[in-house]
Amino acid sequence: MAATTPKLSIPTELKHRILFTLAMLAVYRIGVAVRVPGVDPEAVMGFFQQQSGGIFGLFNTFTGGALEKFSVFALGIMPYISASIIFQLLQAAIPYFESLKKEGESGRKKLNQYTRYSTVLLSIVQGYAMSSWLASSSYDGQPLVVTPFFGPVPFLVVTIFTLTAGACFIMWIGEQITERGVGNGASLIIFAGIAAAIPSGAASLLQLVQKGEMNFLLALVIVAGMILSIAAIVLIETGQRRIQVQYSQRGQGKQAMQAPASHLPLKINFANVIPPIFASSLLMFPATLAQFTSAPWVEKLQQSFMPTGSLYNVIFIALVVFFCFFYTEIVFNPTEVADNLKKYGGFVPGVRAGKSTADYIKRVLDRLTVTGAVYLSLICIVPTLLVQKMNLPFFFSGTSLLILVGVALDTTQQIQSHLITAKYDGVMKGVKSRSRRVQY
Repeated sequence: MAATTPKLSIPTELKHRILFTLAMLAVYRIGVAVRVPGVDPEAVMGFFQQQSGGIFGLFNTFTGGALEKFSVFALGIMPYISASIIFQLLQAAIPYFESLKKEGESGRKKLNQYTRYSTVLLSIVQGYAMSSWLASSSYDGQPLVVTPFFGPVPFLVVTIFTLTAGACFIMWIGEQITERGVGNGASLIIFAGIAAAIPSGAASLLQLVQKGEMNFLLALVIVAGMILSIAAIVLIETGQRRIQVQYSQRGQGKQAMQAPASHLPLKINFANVIPPIFASSLLMFPATLAQFTSAPWVEKLQQSFMPTGSLYNVIFIALVVFFCFFYTEIVFNPTEVADNLKKYGGFVPGVRAGKSTADYIKRVLDRLTVTGAVYLSLICIVPTLLVQKMNLPFFFSGTSLLILVGVALDTTQQIQSHLITAKYDGVMKGVKSRSRRVQY
């Protein structure tokens, strides 16, 4: 009799979460196609494609092509991420915000509210800079803005309100995905924007090979390099350093010598894709503002802030290292872990329980964080420099590849955790618990 393979049953709640996530991402992609009124679409598209090799290429990649279309989502999720970075830093520097963090749910709501207000403020600033610069620019002698006034209201005011509303709506979508969907909402929005550019990038590469503008072997090397980079990212992101842990067991004779062994898993890259996202978001803000003036020293600064510029790469690496240590310090407390091990009778073989265990875990974690920071810096910078040396006509960065793979792995792990939880709940439903009372 042939064995039947069991069918994979997805829990209803998980189905709803996945469908909700896909629906929100679809709404986001539809909004990317809605343009800001008052601009010449073809002139704006040609202008931003001409600037695709610089910081605008990276910004356009993170917004999923919304910038080159100058849609209502042209600012993307970056104002919200920048505001989140600011308040995470404030929690470590200002006692008031640190106390809010310790208040639990009420403090978290206040911090989220402050983050939303800051997102609106940053969106207004960036919207003003972008709209005023757009109003004074042209492409092939043709102005980008064709409707300077909407009745008595100038184009500048309409665009600021439109871009700010778009950024706030994206922020709302990200929060809804985090709460009611699967995965981190902000990361998935960036993921959707980068993934949307993959078909056009592949088509551009194929056209270059067909027209003879690029050697077939060179294109093959590029594709092979991407595959190897993906394999390296998956290997590092899933890699762990396991610290052996043993638990003491009460008993007599031989049973007293038996102690169940376990391990404490520490990821090689504990911060995941957070450092490059934070670093790119912070560097986009001054680099974007540097585009809005024609002063000679600002133009030199703007050239240095290109993704292939030396100043950009130095600051980017410094920010990646900083956020690797900062984020790891926030999400993992070695002292608390050591105290919990001591409380439940656990110990690291050869290390005294308590402070010595905390110092040992901290030392191992610091080494892993250094390794993770070096890995993130190489993955984010080396592909960008190589692509620039090859003079490819489309923008590609290691940061984008890292975010794609990292977010996909994180979302997959969350889906697996939902499946495990549903399976456990299903097992427990069939178990009848009986109260056990001690009889005297």
